[in-house]
Parts: sequence; C-alpha cells; structure tokens
Amino acid sequence: MNSESTSGLDVLLQNARRRAGLTQEQLAGLSTVSVRAIRDLEQGRVRNPRRETLKLLANALRMSSARRAELELAADAHAAGRVLQFLYSAELAAPPPPLRPLIGRRGELEALTGRLDNRHDRLLTLVGLPGVGKSRLAQEAALVLHARDRMPVLWVPMDRPTGTGPEQGPRTPLNEWVRELVRDGDRYEELTSVIGAKPTLIVLDGLDDSAAAVPTLLGLLRACEQLKIIVTTRRVSRPPAGRLLPLAPLPVPVPSADGSALPGDSLVAGGPAVELMLSYVSHMRPDLLPTDAVTTTVAHICHRMDGLPQALEAAASWLLLYSPDQLLDVARSTPLLLVDDVTPNAGDSGGTLSERLHAVLAELDARTAHFLGTLAGLPEPWTVDAAARASGTPLAEVARDVHGLLLRGLIRQLPTEPGGPVGFTVLNLVRELLRTGRPTTADLVGAAD
Repeated sequence: MNSESTSGLDVLLQNARRRAGLTQEQLAGLSTVSVRAIRDLEQGRVRNPRRETLKLLANALRMSSARRAELELAADAHAAGRVLQFLYSAELAAPPPPLRPLIGRRGELEALTGRLDNRHDRLLTLVGLPGVGKSRLAQEAALVLHARDRMPVLWVPMDRPTGTGPEQGPRTPLNEWVRELVRDGDRYEELTSVIGAKPTLIVLDGLDDSAAAVPTLLGLLRACEQLKIIVTTRRVSRPPAGRLLPLAPLPVPVPSADGSALPGDSLVAGGPAVELMLSYVSHMRPDLLPTDAVTTTVAHICHRMDGLPQALEAAASWLLLYSPDQLLDVARSTPLLLVDDVTPNAGDSGGTLSERLHAVLAELDARTAHFLGTLAGLPEPWTVDAAARASGTPLAEVARDVHGLLLRGLIRQLPTEPGGPVGFTVLNLVRELLRTGRPTTADLVGAAD
C-alpha cells in the first residue's frame, strides 16, 4: 500500500465533516476537540493522532462503524495494510456457505461461470424478479471460482446492512467498507491497492441502483486488471452495469388446453421447478410420499406459482395447514396469498415477496403498464404479432416492449413446436397483481374452502 493511497486521513475527515454539513468551529463545539487540532488534521500536519481524538470526532460526526474503521486505518498506513491483507486472504475472503443445494440452474450456472472465465467479461449483471434466485446463482458461481481457483470473494450485500445476513464473519468489516465505497463513489484507491493484480471476485448483491455505481465499478476494473464483479439487481439500468444476464423463473410443466392435465413425462424429468418444490414438500411434510398423485398436484402448483423459487418455498410452507389438493385450490383462485412465507426471513429487505413484486410493477411507466395489461388478456401462448394486433402498435415497437418485459422477468417464453412461432405468457402472479393489486391475508384460511 503506497503512501499516497494511505495518507488520506485529511481528506477522509474533510469529506465526513462536509457530509455532516458542519464547519470546523461547529465540529469543535460538538467534539470538544480544538479548532486548531481539527485544522491541523484536515491539512495533513498530524502524522499520528491520538485514538481518543479520532473517537471524539467520529462520535460528533455520527460515523458508521465502517467509516470509523476507515478513519482509524487511514491514521496508520502500516496497520491498514496488515489488517486489510489479513481480511483479504483466500481462507477468509470466501462467499457465504449455501443452506441447500442448487436445483434446476445448471445451464445458468455454466453460462455465468463461462462468462467469468472470459477475460473480456469482467462486469456481469444478473437481473430478474425478486425471489427468482439471483443471489443463490451468484453464490454458487462464487463458490465455484473460490474452490477451483482459490479466488478471494468479497460478498457485499447492498440491500441490507452488513452483518444481518449469511456474510457475517471476520471478513465483514472489509465487505462493509466496499459497500460504502460503492454507494458513495468516492476514494476507492485504498481498495485497489489491496486487490492490485490479484484475481478477485466482488459480488454486489441487491444493487438496485446500479446505474449510479457504474463509474465507480469501471474505475475499479480499470485499476485492477484481474478483478471481476457480479451485480444482482431487479432493475434493468441505463446504462447497464456490464453484460446483462437475465434470470427467468424455473421452467414449469405446461398444462393441456383445458388446464386439467400435465404431460406425465415432464413432471420431474426436465421440470426443475417440480424437483425444487418436491424438495420443499419433503422438508415440510415428510409424511407426504412423492406418489404420482402428489407429484401431479405439485406440478400444477408450480405452474400457478410460475416456477418462482421463493414463491414455491412460501407455498410449500402452507402444507402445514393445507393438503396438497387444498393448496392447489388456493393457488388457482388466489395465488398471491401463498407467496409470503408464514415465517418470513428477517434479513430480507423491501417487504414481503408480494410487496416486492408489486413494487416492480409500480416502477413501470403508464404506457408499459397498459401494454402489460393488454398482454395479460391475450389467449396463451401469444406471439409478438398477436400483441401488435391487439395493442394497435407497430410491430417494431411491440418487439422492443416485449424484450424489455422479458428482461424484467414479467413475461416468459413458452415451449414451442420446432420451426413454429415463439410464444409468450404473462406470469400468473403478475396477472393476479394487475387484476387485484397487493394481496391481503385476512381471508387466507377460507380461501381453500
């Protein structure tokens, strides 16, 4: 770590004071540190300030724990280098361990790791609906790189405070530091001096305002030639953060025309959503054997819940109250009532799954929302040509709008006959949100009666 990048106590203190909107005199009054001492610190005249002085200033500026650590480390360049390099070791800089195996995403995992192996694709953005499994896929890719290449991984949650999720551990201070640097977009030279030319993966999980962070991310990539970054987000930003990799819900079996039957050979084989749902069922109800009847019912539930992994897990939790057939009745009549788990994850931010899905729709402009409503009323599967006729919109404009909705995950492509036109459908949960708005659970107990 060179002296230029570590002698930043003066700049750090000036930036913190200005962010707080304080003059040197006001900071002196709040901290009991003299104006002269503050002036000397901000002008770089003090080489080794007392820790008590830094503590008083940090308290007066109401600094976060990460900013306090950054201030103290900046006062001692040698300590900063030792601490950061220790936290950055391959043994400690690892992705959070998974809670369960990854099911149904082998193709997506191979595509993601293949992109990461390509030296030209160093900034990748996984985009998709809340609950689709973006974080889990990024986690699995990070585990592959960490185990195979001994690559340090900095897992940085951007949608919740660090320390509230699975990333807790000795690496948490470094991850929190990265998180604030990305959010603030200022002074990341210290981080680049730690990473240097060492192969490294940074995962920015839940960075929904990624457009604002693009300049910082590009600066990091320019300074660190072997750094790779994965961003997970529910928004398609302009400009995009590197190469976009849209993540769709898991494939689901398609019912027959009357909606009563499902192809028998597709219930589990080639049906990742059914396989995942059955794993949830086995945990919630070990007494339910995967008979043909149970598997068929589960396949219908997966179809109604769109193969959205978090929605499947939430729906399975209601098996403590309902039989599979009752659960299917609720999924057919009021599917939104099932998407919020009875034991929600306290680490999730942004509300329940149904609220987060509603927020995605609320971000659409009026024209796109109206177009999505038109698509929801078309017979399935519909084509781009059919959408253009129904909306009275030029084909090129409709194609662009359908492409945007696909990237957001609000519609999905359906299996088609070889050589036939590509068909699409609006997700069932999205169609229900368009029809009813945000759900309530007051009548859940009676929904299957």
